[in-house]
Amino acid sequence: MENIDVVVVVVPFVAQGHLNQLLHLSRLLSTYNLPVHIVGTTTHNRQAKLRIQGWNHSSDTNIHFHEFETPHFESPPPNPNSSTKFPSHLIPSFKSSSNLREPFAKLLAGISNTARRVVVVHDFLMSTVVQDVVSFQNVESYVFHCASAFTTFSYIWEEKGRPCLDNDDESYMHLTKLSTIQDLIPQEFFEFIYSHVGCEKFNCGNIHDTSKVFDDKFIEYIAKEGLSGSTKQWAIGPFNPVSINNNGDQGKRHKSLVWLDKQVQDSVIYVAFGSTTSLSDEQIQELAIGLEKSGQKFIWVLRDADKGDIFKGEGRKIELPKGFEERVEGQGLVVREWAPQLEILAHIATGGFMSHCGWNSSMESITMGVPIAAWPMHSDQPRNAMLITEVLKIGVNVGDWGSGSEVVTSSIIEKSIRILMDSDEGNEMRKRAKKLGEDVRQSVEEGGVTRMEINAFVDHITRQ
Repeated sequence: MENIDVVVVVVPFVAQGHLNQLLHLSRLLSTYNLPVHIVGTTTHNRQAKLRIQGWNHSSDTNIHFHEFETPHFESPPPNPNSSTKFPSHLIPSFKSSSNLREPFAKLLAGISNTARRVVVVHDFLMSTVVQDVVSFQNVESYVFHCASAFTTFSYIWEEKGRPCLDNDDESYMHLTKLSTIQDLIPQEFFEFIYSHVGCEKFNCGNIHDTSKVFDDKFIEYIAKEGLSGSTKQWAIGPFNPVSINNNGDQGKRHKSLVWLDKQVQDSVIYVAFGSTTSLSDEQIQELAIGLEKSGQKFIWVLRDADKGDIFKGEGRKIELPKGFEERVEGQGLVVREWAPQLEILAHIATGGFMSHCGWNSSMESITMGVPIAAWPMHSDQPRNAMLITEVLKIGVNVGDWGSGSEVVTSSIIEKSIRILMDSDEGNEMRKRAKKLGEDVRQSVEEGGVTRMEINAFVDHITRQ
């Protein structure tokens, strides 16, 4: 292997939203003529490559995948009737990812011998995997945080005992409402999170998939006194592509996009709850009735949560109310497979998004200027929802989702859809969302705040 100057090694966490964001970051870094090596399990790398949208990873010769087998783990199927919506069935696969430590260290040893500097960008939840970076003099490690800066800071702020920062700042005041938010995370996963905390000592800086266009205040708060292990912060989102061509080969386009072509501008609400949500049969019935009664056009991605290995075994067969699909023909489209979300959100006919508010989905919606009917399920999602509905004011809450265990009724669902899609209030949200989307997309252009951030990060890691 020839000697090279700077090499980037990316280590994503094995949940879909995390994988997707760091694949997109890898694409961005590779455009600076930096060789990028992505480390993962065989199964999860395959999953990430299969689902990536907006670019062709196989045509990027500067991105290299390293796939390692990990010990077999028993992963139960998703439980749609669980008391919380956290995907506890995925915890065995999360823990199994810790077995990447040894192959990662061996790979790092080889790469570090051929480069002046190796830059490791790793998900916070892979900190224990990359802890051997301290053994190499020419290796630096940077932590990726997969949520908004608002959400990331809120956790740090609470951990520090909620110190007073700036009582006059309206954005800060929203943090005081977080006491009513439950993150709905099981103790076993909390223990997994805290197992990574001690690795902050080798953190050279933090990378965020967010934009200073709307998250600047909270990036400043995080940097204050190095609250997250380092004073160096880079807000270089959106990682996802901001320009989507929806006029490609008609024969290759997904059926949802062909259906959207026939709808008028801003008339369709897109309904999808990510890769970790498993709704009960009762909740699915209520959602179906709410969609039908709203009278609004919709695309509903009706999928169960991912299994630990998405390539093994049959998924759950989800039943809809009898005759539902026939009754909504022309009004709605039900999609039962993986859908091209980024392209759907970018389509001119899409005017709203009913979402679990995972940060991957939230950032894609913000980028494409689409307002959100916020229905968070677990983890960081309630905090992301608060940012969307109360701080940015580009969304409406779907009922009271405080505990996560109650069934949300069809009437509540219908009401939230009508507010978002067919009211003056919803139209104002849509205007704000479109303006924010324009500002975020412009920020990645030359001279924009996001472009300057990523330039600054690349300048930093390639310094002499």
